[in-house]
Amino acid sequence: MRETKIPSASAGSAPGFDQGLILNALPVPILVVGQGDAILHANSAAEAFFEASLPVLRRQRLVDVLPFGSPVLALAEEARRRNASVSEYRIEIGTPRIGHERIVDIFAVPLGDENRSVALMLQERTIAEKMDRQLTHRGAARSITALGAMLAHEIKNPLSGIRGAAQLLEGSASDEDRLLTQLICDETDRIVKIVERMELFGDERPVERGPVNIHGIFDHVKRLAQSGFARHIRFVEDYDPSLPPLLGNRDQLVQVFLNLIKNAAEAIGRDALDGEITLSTAFRPGMRLQLPGSGQRVSLPLEICVRDNGPGVPPDLVPNLFDPFVTTKASGSGLGLALVAKIIGDHGGVVECDAGVHRTTFRVLMPMYLARDGRGSEE
Repeated sequence: MRETKIPSASAGSAPGFDQGLILNALPVPILVVGQGDAILHANSAAEAFFEASLPVLRRQRLVDVLPFGSPVLALAEEARRRNASVSEYRIEIGTPRIGHERIVDIFAVPLGDENRSVALMLQERTIAEKMDRQLTHRGAARSITALGAMLAHEIKNPLSGIRGAAQLLEGSASDEDRLLTQLICDETDRIVKIVERMELFGDERPVERGPVNIHGIFDHVKRLAQSGFARHIRFVEDYDPSLPPLLGNRDQLVQVFLNLIKNAAEAIGRDALDGEITLSTAFRPGMRLQLPGSGQRVSLPLEICVRDNGPGVPPDLVPNLFDPFVTTKASGSGLGLALVAKIIGDHGGVVECDAGVHRTTFRVLMPMYLARDGRGSEE
C-alpha cells in the first residue's frame, strides 16, 4: 500500500521539511484514510488514542477501530463527495479496546490526492466535560460542609446518651436482651464514625503547604499498603524522574493516595492471583483549567495516576463517583472519594476516574510548586 503524502499548506514551504514531525507534534489524534477507508497514516496522538502502533493501524480499515455503524464512516465519505471540510460534534466512538466513554468532535478534510484520501482529526471532549464534572464534585463536597458541622453538633451528643443508656441496661439485661443492647452500642459507634468523617468536610482551617515530592509520597504509601491490605498485589511504577515538586500538604496527600490505593486493592479483591496496581506520574504542560467566575486559567501540568486491573467501575456510577454516599462497596460509607475530591480541590487540582474493561484509572492533575522568585514556572 502506497503511503499518502499530505499536501503542503503553502507552495513556499521549505523543501525537504518532514511534515510527519508536524503531525506527531500535534496533541490531537489524526488519521489519514484512503480508498475503502483503509488507514494510511496516524500520528503519535492517534497511536496513543487507539492503543495501537502505526504498523498495526495501517493493516486495518476505519471500520475495524470504530464501533459498528459509527457516523464517522459517513462523515469521511461526505467529505470526499463534497470535496470540502465537514465536521460533526459529540460522537461516541468508545469500544472495549479504547474504553467505553470516548466522546469526540470529528473534523474530516479531503486531501485532494488520487487516492481520495481524507484526514480525520478527533478532538476528545471527555477531558473538558470531566473538568466540568470536577467543579460539580467540588460543589458537592462544599454542600455537605455545613451538613457535617450540623451533624457533629446535633447528633453526636444524643448518640453518646443513647450509648450510655444502653450500657447501663446491659448490666441488668438477660442474655437475649444483652444482644440487643450490644447491637445498640455497635450501631451507635458506627454512626459516630460516619459523623466524624463528615466533620472533615467542615474543616476549613488553612493548612501549611509547600513543595512536595509525589514520588516520596508514593513510596511511603506503597510501603504502608504492602505491609497490610495490599500485600498480595504487585505494584508497577512508571515515574517521570524529572517531575518537579507540586504545591501541597504532605499529610493530606498521603491520605488521598492511601485512599485511592486502598480502593484499588479492594476492587482487585483478596483472592486475585494477578492483581496489579500501577502508579504513574507525567508532566503535561498543555493542561489548563479556567476557574469559574473568572477568566483566570490555572496550569495543572502534573499528572498522577493510580491504575488497577480489577473488574472496573459500573459505567452508570462513574459520573457521580465523587459525590457523597456513592460507593461500589457493600459496606462502604461513600465518603472516601468525596473527601479525596475535596482535598484535591482545595489544592487547586482535579481528580477523575477513567473506567474501562478490567482497568480503572484515577487521574489527579495538580499545579506545580513555584518559588517566590517564580522559578519552576512553565515556559
